[in-house]
Amino acid sequence: MAFTKRSEATRNAILTAARKLLTERGYDAMTIRAVAAAVGVDPSMVMRYYGSKAGLFSAAIDVDLRLDQLQPVSADRLGEALARHFLARWEGELSDDAVMLLLRSASTSDLAAEHVRAVFATQISAAFERLIGAGTPALDRRAALVSAHLLGLALSRYVLRFPPLTRLDVATLADDVAPVLQYYLTGDLAGAVR
Repeated sequence: MAFTKRSEATRNAILTAARKLLTERGYDAMTIRAVAAAVGVDPSMVMRYYGSKAGLFSAAIDVDLRLDQLQPVSADRLGEALARHFLARWEGELSDDAVMLLLRSASTSDLAAEHVRAVFATQISAAFERLIGAGTPALDRRAALVSAHLLGLALSRYVLRFPPLTRLDVATLADDVAPVLQYYLTGDLAGAVR
């Protein structure tokens, strides 16, 4: 039992060090050796637990958008619900660093970019099927537009820190973003219903 607790503590320390390196120096600097040195273990220990740099990255950036927590609302309020959910996910009671680390890494790493695509493609598409119906015209296109808008907002507010966006309180920002998301979700996209 003591070995299991020690093993779990080591795994957690490795993930913490990997996240710290990702935050401070990006994907390229998050090497197996650098993580091992930060924790004070042999690099083979990191490899034993995570197999490779890609495995360590995937474990460190385990992103759950928690879209299952979105409560059903009327169709005309979906944009608002989604905007509020994502802002809470990024800076409210649901927040953690995983999404921001992923965004920072995605611009320099193909692996991170693929991870972003996979997270948004699978999680948003599944949520949309539940919220607006699997038979909705252009569902994939709608999910892609919402994803692009939300990722752009996150990048601009949290990574690039554009002053006009960082000065806005969460409620105002949600109110500003909601109509655009609503259009992507339920609007008559040009050519979507032909």
